[in-house]
Parts: sequence; structure tokens; C-alpha cells
Amino acid sequence: RATTGTDTEREHQHLRYNPLRDTWVLVSAHRMKRPWSGQVEKEEEDQVPQHDPNNPLCPGNTRANGEVNPDYNNTFVFENDFPALQPNAPDPGYNQHPLFQSKAARGVCKVMCFHPWSDVTLPLMTLPDIIKVIDKWAELMVDLGSTYPWVQIFENKGAMMGCSNPHPHCQVWASNFLPNEATLSDRCQREYLKTHGEPLLLQYAKMEAERRERVVVQNADWLAVVPYWATWPFQTLLLPRRHVQRLTNLTAQEREGLASIMKRLLTKYDNLFQISFPYSMGWHGAPTGPYLKEDQFHWQLHAHYYPPLLRSAGVRKFMVGYEMLAQEQRDLTPEQVIHLGNSITATYAIYKHRSPYV
Repeated sequence: RATTGTDTEREHQHLRYNPLRDTWVLVSAHRMKRPWSGQVEKEEEDQVPQHDPNNPLCPGNTRANGEVNPDYNNTFVFENDFPALQPNAPDPGYNQHPLFQSKAARGVCKVMCFHPWSDVTLPLMTLPDIIKVIDKWAELMVDLGSTYPWVQIFENKGAMMGCSNPHPHCQVWASNFLPNEATLSDRCQREYLKTHGEPLLLQYAKMEAERRERVVVQNADWLAVVPYWATWPFQTLLLPRRHVQRLTNLTAQEREGLASIMKRLLTKYDNLFQISFPYSMGWHGAPTGPYLKEDQFHWQLHAHYYPPLLRSAGVRKFMVGYEMLAQEQRDLTPEQVIHLGNSITATYAIYKHRSPYV
């Protein structure tokens, strides 16, 4: 039976524990009653041309480094022209004072275009095209993960999330170190398995499927929920039902199911405020490189979606002040989010009419 939490959780502030980060989030649902007189964002323009001769991500166009893109017809991957990580960075040395430590940071940064057209996003793509994206993700994980301990696949969608190019794309950064979030998640999942005898997110997915309080969409192989400990207003967590440690371990059926669940989830996002919904998302799975030879049973593959919008297409949640100096805080409960989204269809993107796929 679907519920929206206890009366206390609906009406009064309380703390919720995030077992993936060993942190707490302050939930203050009553704050949604306050009038909004803060910043209102300008809605992004929907009229993106299918092909822009000046867009460096489009097929056949020239990028900043002078290279010309091929006339690709599905996915296209290239080395980032302005990488944050490079494979041959010098070693800064290790014999330093404990208050002024540094160490080598090496890696590669790639850009991956999802589709040759600039006017489509993942929820507007066909299922076969989304499967090609997933297959390419897995291929990059195999390639880069054979050497690097961490391969971070992430997508920043929309100018609100810092994306400067509307063409559908993501980034893939591989590093010779485990980033902070990966290190923290690794520790928390490892400790949970040791204490409870079952992978944290595998048990969590089972319990959310049984309770049905925070489930957004689901199918035979996947579950998308607003996590109990969510920080961002419409944050979701995408989980496989089977114990899967990395994208590369997904079966063909699970990849098809993933394409379907992604399309449904992202369509719900778009339909919520009738816009192309902005977010930052990324995949977390067991470390790679030298960790491929180690036991990583505690890990469960998952994807995070962090959308900033709070009340409407023009009102966003700012992580400032208290969030920066004290701890994370949100203005409505995850159960209220589910209640708001129950009337939103996941069949097609209502707000779009220009795409031939709709």
C-alpha cells in the first residue's frame, strides 16, 4: 500500500540517515508553505535546431582543437578538448608536511555524444538508440577500467546544471585514484555488508519494492526510487533488482530494461514542469583497474539523478548557507515528491511536439 509517511514526517522537521555517505539530511517539509520571493530562473529555450553548423558536437563540424567530427549516426566519443585530467601529469612528490599534502592525479577525459541530432534528449530517443548509449557506456568501462581504478560516467543536462551545449552528450572521466564520493561509498557499503550480511543497495531495493512508498517507475529488472535520504527535491536512485557490481555485468535483457526505465523516468521529469528537466546524473559501480582482481561483493551498481528544480520550472533549490556550513537540508519529504508525481504520465513527453519520436 502506497503511503506518504507519518504525520510527523509530513509536518515536522526531522533527520534522515544516508547510509551510502554516512551523513544525515535535515528534512523540513513545512518550509514549502512559505511564499517564494527569491530568484526565479529563466526557462530554457526549446527551439534547438536539429543541426547547428556552429555547434562543435554536431556531425561534420570542427571542434576547438581543429579536429573535424565524423558524420556519425548514433554515438560518438572523442577526447575532451579541455580535459581536467591528463595521462602524463608530473608527480608533485610525497615528502611534504601533513598540512600541505599533494599527490599525482592522472587520467583521461572523454566526451560522448548520444545522438547526431541536437534537438533530442534521452527521453525523446528511441529505445534502440538508448541501448546504443548503454552499450557504449559499458564499452568505455571495459576500455578505461582495464587500467584506471575509477571511471566516472556523468551527464550534466541543462544550463542550470552548468551544461554549455544543448547537444545530447555526457562525459567520461577515468582517474588513477578513487574520488572522494567513491571512497566514501566504498567504505559504507563494505561496512554494511560486514554488519548485515547483504549488500546495502541490494537489500534497500528489495525493501523499497515491498513498501512502494517512494517508487517512481519499475520493471522486471530495474527500480527507480526517490531515496529515503534524498537531498535534492526530485532526486532519484536507479537500481538493478539483481546483484550487479558494474555496468559491464549487465545482460542484454537488463540493458533493454535499463533503456526502458531511463526513458520512462526522464519522461516523468520532463512532464513534471513541462520543460526539458535539468539534472546532473552519474553511475557508481565497483572500482576497476587493480580492483578487478579484488573481492567487490559489497558493491551494487546504481545511478544518481540530482535535479535542482524545487517548486516550478523557475524555482530551484540552492545548496548554500546551512548546506555548505552545517549539513544537507531539503524542503519537502521524498514521500511528498512521489505524491506530486503520481499524476504525471511516463508514456511520452507532453511538453514536446517537435520531435519525430513523440
